[in-house]
Amino acid sequence: MLIAYFLNSESLNLLAIGQFVKTGVYGSYTIITLGLLCEAALRIHSDIYVEASFLIKAFEEILEQDVIDIKELQKLAFNDEIIVSPGGPADHPLNISPDSSWSTYFKDNEVLLQIDKDVRRLCPDISFFQSATEFPCLEIVNSNGVKRLHKRVEQSVLKYSTLERRGLGVAKLSNEIRRSESITTGDYAPLNEGCEAHWEVVERMLFLYAKLNPGQGYVQGMNEIIGPIYHTFAIDANKEYREHAEADCFFCFTNLMAEIRDFFIRTLDEAESGINYMMSKLSECVKRNDRVVWDRMERQELRPQYYSFRWLTLLLSQEFSLPDVERFWDSLFADPHRFNFLIYICCAMILLVRDDLLSGDFASNVKLLQNFPPMDVSLILNKAVDISTR
Repeated sequence: MLIAYFLNSESLNLLAIGQFVKTGVYGSYTIITLGLLCEAALRIHSDIYVEASFLIKAFEEILEQDVIDIKELQKLAFNDEIIVSPGGPADHPLNISPDSSWSTYFKDNEVLLQIDKDVRRLCPDISFFQSATEFPCLEIVNSNGVKRLHKRVEQSVLKYSTLERRGLGVAKLSNEIRRSESITTGDYAPLNEGCEAHWEVVERMLFLYAKLNPGQGYVQGMNEIIGPIYHTFAIDANKEYREHAEADCFFCFTNLMAEIRDFFIRTLDEAESGINYMMSKLSECVKRNDRVVWDRMERQELRPQYYSFRWLTLLLSQEFSLPDVERFWDSLFADPHRFNFLIYICCAMILLVRDDLLSGDFASNVKLLQNFPPMDVSLILNKAVDISTR
């Protein structure tokens, strides 16, 4: 197979692989073209490989000593507690100190509540994320629920009292549970002890990402970005790759977010890397390629903000089915100027519904673009390539 030839070469030609993948290769090769993870790249003497080898060797040298130097070992390890478990003797829930573990715990729960809501409704049209992962985290699933993040959400739900009036002014005080939307029974309910659903794995990754990136934290929509990446690794034909899907996905997601994080930071909306700048580029692209359609949208005041914000921010992951999204991402990540190509894809989508836009009024056109009709992915990509060469 041609892709195997590229990967087994002594030197890795990502541009050549990108051109090959752009024609439509599914699976983990999508991630390769992003330049984030590649077995062949790790086998050669890359900076990542050298650094990892050095750290492993340093660990081994310290652990082989008769007397282990704890301070040196700590220097090599991540030296902070990510998931806080409060309850020390000197701390209590009413402690207002910013250094209080309880204060951190409550703030974390606010973030976790939103993540829990979002991951439970991830890709509802397929059953993948509700199903059990083949390789659950045993330390967590065998902990009687103590370490499971969704248990924290359930435990943080507060009881409150309501006053019910019955008959002629007779009052009854009753306790109720204020339940979050996310804590429901149904397809996305937690599995039995010893099992772990794929959405729980995604929940854990997003929570850790938020903890490791406090300046950005978690923003709604990140779940839609991580979903296709995790799905790609978790269904790989190679069992060993599936076993490490969580780690590989987290690494790739972190690197992808480094490229698109400005889309999720409101203060950078007007920056060159911000979402408003991207939407203005889309408008200019439409104007350049079809002035008639652009004039029609301008007269109707059909601004890109009404339809393209979600297209661009979530890399079209909400506009198409998961297999189609993965096919789009093959071509998107294969392009060295991938976010320019994203603009061309969005422009192609608009031009391919040209007749409908020219005949429709404002309301129907907004509805059309916000609920883009099913369409052959290859048709859109071919149109995008045509636009990019003009």
